[in-house]
Amino acid sequence: MTKTALITGITGQDGSYLAELLLAKGYEVHGLIRRSSQFNTGRIDHLYHDPHESGSRLFLHYADLTDSSSLIGHLHDIKPAEVYNLGAQSHVKVSFEMPEFTADTAAMGTLRMLEAVRTASWPIRFYQAGSSEMYGEVAATPQTETTPFRPRSPYAIAKVFAHWMTVQYREAYGIHASNGILFNHESPRRGGTFVTRKVTRAIAQILGGEIEHVYLGNLDAVRDWGYAKEYVEAMWLMLQQPEPDDYVVATGEMHSVRELCEEAFALVGLDWEQHVRIDERYFRPTEVDVLCGDASKAADRLGWRPRTTFHELVRLMLEADLREAGLDPESHVRKAAAT
Repeated sequence: MTKTALITGITGQDGSYLAELLLAKGYEVHGLIRRSSQFNTGRIDHLYHDPHESGSRLFLHYADLTDSSSLIGHLHDIKPAEVYNLGAQSHVKVSFEMPEFTADTAAMGTLRMLEAVRTASWPIRFYQAGSSEMYGEVAATPQTETTPFRPRSPYAIAKVFAHWMTVQYREAYGIHASNGILFNHESPRRGGTFVTRKVTRAIAQILGGEIEHVYLGNLDAVRDWGYAKEYVEAMWLMLQQPEPDDYVVATGEMHSVRELCEEAFALVGLDWEQHVRIDERYFRPTEVDVLCGDASKAADRLGWRPRTTFHELVRLMLEADLREAGLDPESHVRKAAAT
């Protein structure tokens, strides 16, 4: 029988890659999307077909993580075997400006989704999208599943709530509920306000003559960056296990924002220091300095390992942004490699 999956946050980076993966595996996929006056389905438009057409296996429904009735109603109508809760206000800096909304979507939204799952009369496997930001002012490096959480932003605090609520529902009600503690994961589908995409998009704009500088915050922040398309495979693998559990998903490599700039600008033969400017508006009130994950448990139990290196990821994203800007990535990148 065809498996059915429900994805919140399907229009985001991870949601779009997960939808692709599940469709390729033969799933019927349902996504919950927020009503907006503008279309925000660009990342999944290539997957979507008129539901009245034969063979369509992707269906979209209007709902909101702040509205319990919509979550319960759609869950009982769809009757999914797997639920992937990826939806939330996910930008750390924005969470300082919108703490209540962040908590309502990332924390309470998870609780509402778990309550909907608890009311189901059929078995559901539940995935909760955690974040490395939960570690905050880290107690140890690298971080594992047992490293204490010391969150440093409203977003991270909301995610810690969601993490422990998922554990609670697993232990109290026997739900197959797993937390994925995903470290930074990027791709050409990353939102333009996130630093990796901000840098690669800015380089394309600089080469196109649109801008001269890109404005960033803390260049010394160190992160563990991987490829989002690979990280959604780990999400799926968690729900295929006989028992639910929590898993770190990471590369185990650390790179600073400064290194990101050096790497990306060098690929097109530019001196990053000539184009990068610091803007204090992009500093967080409380900073997370170093994040690096140990994904040994995911490797041992799920058989999951990252395959794309940091250097390959930066190149992949830069080439995509060059193409989007109407520039030939091969000529620009090859020129840089030859100089």
